Amino acid sequence: MRNKICHYFKELSPLQIALFNSLGDLYAYWNAKINLVSRKDIDHLYLHHVLHSLAIAKVITFCANTRILDFGTGGGFPGIPLAIMFPEVDFHLVDSIGKKTKVVQEIVNEMGLKNIIVSCIRGEALRGSYDFMVGRAVTNLAQFYSWGKDKIAKEQKNSLHNGILYLTGSTSIILPSMHTYALQDFFEEPFFKEKWLVHG
Repeated sequence: MRNKICHYFKELSPLQIALFNSLGDLYAYWNAKINLVSRKDIDHLYLHHVLHSLAIAKVITFCANTRILDFGTGGGFPGIPLAIMFPEVDFHLVDSIGKKTKVVQEIVNEMGLKNIIVSCIRGEALRGSYDFMVGRAVTNLAQFYSWGKDKIAKEQKNSLHNGILYLTGSTSIILPSMHTYALQDFFEEPFFKEKWLVHG
């Protein structure tokens, strides 16, 4: 399944390919120590987590120096795959669960990803502004949007306007200003049916 990354993203450099290939062993090692992703899901890491995270890269190519907040990163998704995809973009991965952020920091260190900062912090205590806030199944869409709207910078520099980019299996609560992308338009695997990316 790791070959699917190259199938869907054909412009990857040898370094990016090597970094994506290393994710499988790293997550298998750390997931045996702490539950970063579901135990039954670790065999589907590339499909359910890496490729799913990279759906964002099918919608936008971030400009250099874009600042992105991965809110509720959990095991490092979607932040780590996106940081590999966009090495000139700055990522801040935050989560309130310390044992997870410690392991995510270890993975970031082992991979040598210099464009990621990892923080254990609650969202309401977070200061600063970002061009985009990304997330994946953190909470319901309305709650995620309410957490993010005051953290978005006003200055625009990307093809999409600043805001949230949220991967979800439900679009039951969509504001008029939001746009949805069906992931099955990007990826052929059945896993991506009934999954969306919301931008707002």
